[in-house]
Amino acid sequence: MPSDEILKAVFPLLEGTDLAACMAVCKQWQNMAQDDYFWKCLCAKKWPSTCKNSSPPITYHKLFKTFYKRDNNRTLLPPRISLHDLEFYIDFWADGNLLFSQVVPGPVLQKGNWTPPPGISPVMRYHLEGPEYKLTMPVKPQFSVPYSQTVTVSVLVARKDTSKVACIIHDAVFDYIERSSCRALAFDYLVLSPAYPFVSGIRAWIALLFIEDGDDGDIDVFGIEIDFCDAANSEEEVLWLLDMLDWK
Repeated sequence: MPSDEILKAVFPLLEGTDLAACMAVCKQWQNMAQDDYFWKCLCAKKWPSTCKNSSPPITYHKLFKTFYKRDNNRTLLPPRISLHDLEFYIDFWADGNLLFSQVVPGPVLQKGNWTPPPGISPVMRYHLEGPEYKLTMPVKPQFSVPYSQTVTVSVLVARKDTSKVACIIHDAVFDYIERSSCRALAFDYLVLSPAYPFVSGIRAWIALLFIEDGDDGDIDVFGIEIDFCDAANSEEEVLWLLDMLDWK
């Protein structure tokens, strides 16, 4: 039997990776394996409906090569904004009285930009030095918050490149204290641009970082942390997410 006839009998029985490997053996095998019939056989096993179209929109070779394996490691394009383009307006209230108010340039919040004070717990230190991406900043001067008071926070962000403002957190209440890492937590759901109607449920978290419980029932705050762990875990991902906000 001629070698071409043998290949025509064997190739339809191969898996996709094996058929692709055959294309690297020699010129004869490459020419033979490029026959779309063999790739149609593979597509018929994986997506039978694609073979019912007498005029498929693309070749079966391209169809199989493109979709047989989901790409979970796509490279993220560079974000269109940087932290240098942003300013954050952060305000805290305790029982309606202003506790902290500051305009924070974006680069100040960049991870690793400051050193936490001595005396923080090992769990807190591990949290701050961990691989998860967080926007953090020191609080100067430090302040204390009584446990008995209701503390709320609002965070706005402004873009210098477009002179627009968006809301990250609106009047959220710190209603949970994670004692193991000495953090008081609040969150709000991001309001994204109408250009992304099918994206929702992404939370912005903000935490008050404190050293330890005071004997007088206060927590002594030394830092602030903002993260978007529901959807973003790198500076690039955070910037893309902020770019998607409903800017006004």
